[in-house]
Amino acid sequence: MSNSKRLLREALKFKKLFLIGFLFLAGAVVAELIGPVIAMKIIDDHVREAADTINLTPIMQLLGIYAVIAVFNAVFSYYQTLYFQNAGSNVIMNLRNELFKHMQKLPIKYFDTLPAGKVVARITNDTQTILELFTVLLPTYLSGFVNIIAIIIAIFFFNWKVGLAAFLVVPLLIGWLVVYRKLSDEYNQVTREKNSDMNAMLNESINGMTIIQAFNQEEKIQQEFNELNDDYLRNYSRIIQLDSLTSHNLMGTIRSVIFAVMIYIFGSTFLSGETALTAGMMYVIVEYLTRLFNPMYNLVNNLSVLEQARVSADRVYEMLDEPAEITENKSIARLEGDVLFEDVSFAYKEEEYVLKDINIHARRGETVALVGHTGSGKSSIMNLLFRFYDPTMGRILMDGVDSKSVTKTSLREHMGIVLQDPYLYSGTILSNITLGDERISRARAVAALEAVGGSRVLDTLDNGIDSPVVEKGNTLSSGQRQLISFARALAFDPAILILDEATASIDSETESVIQQAMDVLKEGRTTFIIAHRLSTIKNADQIIVLDKGRIIERGNHRTLIQSDGQYSKMYQLQSANSQ
Repeated sequence: MSNSKRLLREALKFKKLFLIGFLFLAGAVVAELIGPVIAMKIIDDHVREAADTINLTPIMQLLGIYAVIAVFNAVFSYYQTLYFQNAGSNVIMNLRNELFKHMQKLPIKYFDTLPAGKVVARITNDTQTILELFTVLLPTYLSGFVNIIAIIIAIFFFNWKVGLAAFLVVPLLIGWLVVYRKLSDEYNQVTREKNSDMNAMLNESINGMTIIQAFNQEEKIQQEFNELNDDYLRNYSRIIQLDSLTSHNLMGTIRSVIFAVMIYIFGSTFLSGETALTAGMMYVIVEYLTRLFNPMYNLVNNLSVLEQARVSADRVYEMLDEPAEITENKSIARLEGDVLFEDVSFAYKEEEYVLKDINIHARRGETVALVGHTGSGKSSIMNLLFRFYDPTMGRILMDGVDSKSVTKTSLREHMGIVLQDPYLYSGTILSNITLGDERISRARAVAALEAVGGSRVLDTLDNGIDSPVVEKGNTLSSGQRQLISFARALAFDPAILILDEATASIDSETESVIQQAMDVLKEGRTTFIIAHRLSTIKNADQIIVLDKGRIIERGNHRTLIQSDGQYSKMYQLQSANSQ
């Protein structure tokens, strides 16, 4: 199904509003066409035919009718705009909701390749352009074509020769619409893509403003943005040139030809002695021909906006067509927490394996720590555990069941995670712990916060757990953000807990608080810990040492220290540096 048909299907959900808008549009067109006819009646019946004096009574009556029709025209135009605006806004509201909902179901790998700014551009900028299609372009084009057809029919009624000449405008206009689309398609594609690139760069620059200013990179970033902006302007200028050619030269030429034909017809009529055309009729035809070109100018001048809307629709539906993850609301019984990695290998890109032959068995209630240098594969194991990705080879069993045999949402209901750089949303500390989940009561959130020792840090805030949180929690310290994230994981009571560098960015005092809370968290849970600070995992049941995607050592802290291998060297180096 073409994207145009898909947009039409969206619009049909609000067909009643569009239909009422069209009826008011038709009424406005009819009211507008009656005006010149009344003027013709005044000229032919009461001005031209008057002998010595003009009887003003019928003229005033006709002028009164003209005024009433003008009022009706204004009312019809108002409601036409109102209903089309409401209908179009509802279509875009549905489309944006659908797009946002779909975005949340897309696999993590989709966002690995598409910058956040480009995703934002499709949900905001592109849908806004499509909104103009329904609220501006649709009324303009419907009104334009209805006006053109109605005027040509009216001219045919008065003089078929002039009507035939006017009718030639229609195939010329349709032909140019086709040609214009072919000429402008490439430029519109590029301009929308460049606009998306600028959004992505802006998003990246805002998030990294601290680094940009700290390293005096403002001029370099400005130069990169200028290059993107110049590329955008260069392609947009080509669209402007095409529009200028259309609106002034093409339409002016067609208008001149039509009026030349009209002059010829009028001249030959009078020279031949025919009297079929009265002065009033000539006025009506000239007025209609003049009005014929007003909607044509509107149609042609909005071609670029129409093409931009079409390109934006392609980009929106390209995102909607991305395969989403299955999110069936099928609950499974609470996991016991037995996790088995069985001959697991994984590659983000084909044949570029970041994990090779991984075998790990975490029994219920055990704590498994993953250590290794950057790029060793620790985070990839977490990604597989959460099913952000699935193994390329091998399988992961949860309580003896292949994790791929259950839906990702049902699996994640029994898992919790604390990241090295916890993400907090705008709201309050309470809302960041509960995430709006009705199952998490205020009392439960408070208890979770107290369990992780967060009260000792957050008591300094005036409103405690109701203290406001701005985007990313920038007004809170890294330790406070981490404790909130820790309380969030505990409040959801997961069977499997993942701590991804959970103590890497906090001070030693806060680390000791979290370390104490971890003993509570591990009770009855299987816990996976990624840690740079090896002092935090001395009590782990298993320590897995990774190097270049392979397991090179395993055991508990004591046995690994005694083996004098890679782990022992890492631990001794950290101990020496901490002294």
